[in-house]
Amino acid sequence: MSGGCGSMYKIEIVSPEFKGKSMINQHRKVNQILKSVIPSLHGLTLVTKSDE
Repeated sequence: MSGGCGSMYKIEIVSPEFKGKSMINQHRKVNQILKSVIPSLHGLTLVTKSDE
């Protein structure tokens, strides 16, 4: 997804852990896990959903 900078990413995650959670809470969960990596990224797009 990089526009030439090499540091823009799109991550798509399907997990049963997301069932019943709002999109913002799904993204918060992912951001918490990636918190040590996020500062080195230019941009990040998250697509999350449950496996329903």
